[in-house]
This record gives sequence, structure tokens and C-alpha cells, in this order.
Amino acid sequence: MAFVDRTHRVFHIKHGVYRVPEMARLDRGGVFMYAVVVTGGKQYRVQEGDVLFVEKLNAEVDATVELTEVLAVSKADGELVVGKPVVEGAKVVAKVVGQGKAKKVIVFKFKAKKDYRRKQGHRQPYTKLVVEKIEA
Repeated sequence: MAFVDRTHRVFHIKHGVYRVPEMARLDRGGVFMYAVVVTGGKQYRVQEGDVLFVEKLNAEVDATVELTEVLAVSKADGELVVGKPVVEGAKVVAKVVGQGKAKKVIVFKFKAKKDYRRKQGHRQPYTKLVVEKIEA
């Protein structure tokens, strides 16, 4: 799946993260930092400007969220700092862009020859975040 913005750069989506291509990122200033954060029981590799779809957080739209559970940080000079289990003093600051629900998943239970059928739908709530900065 891909998303095209007004500058016609293509953002590739993988595991709930919109990512700017490397060449588009390099023409904006060279070396970039990234971090591995944990939220909602999942791990995400994020960079500044990334759009994340994470498990629902209790935060208002346009609020700022700090993700303090950072497992690893790549600094601007290329050094990778890995935490044991988390990196001390590191955090990712993100802005809440929206709250929503994912596409509906149909749960259908069926037992043969027993006249047993149950149909149920589920929409998982999510929070859409934009990573503003990485502090390490």
C-alpha cells in the first residue's frame, strides 16, 4: 500500500508506519536519527516525521504524547545505543493527529451438522501519531 503527498513523494506503509523514502529524507539534511519504541505491546522503529497507527491511547487530538519506553536509539553520528532493557533518559515526543477505528474484522463461528452459527464484527480502536522529535 502506498500514499502520495502533495510533493509526490511516495510513503510506503509497513506495520502501521508511513515512512519517507531514504533519498527524500537525505535531501532534507543528511543523517537522521531513529528509535525503537514500545507502545501497546508492540515495537515500532520510528524517525522524525513518521506517522504511526498505535493501539488506542487516552489522549486528546492535538495533544503531545511522550513515549518513554525506548529500546534503542541511533544517534546523529551513527552510534547505536541499545538499552538494558530501555535507554535511560531517552524519549520520543509525538503529536496525536486522530483517534479512529480500523476496518471491520468478521468473526464467524460454525459447527457442522449442529445448526450452530455465530457472526460477530470487531473494529480495533487506534491512535494516529506523528513523531515530532527523538530525544536521547
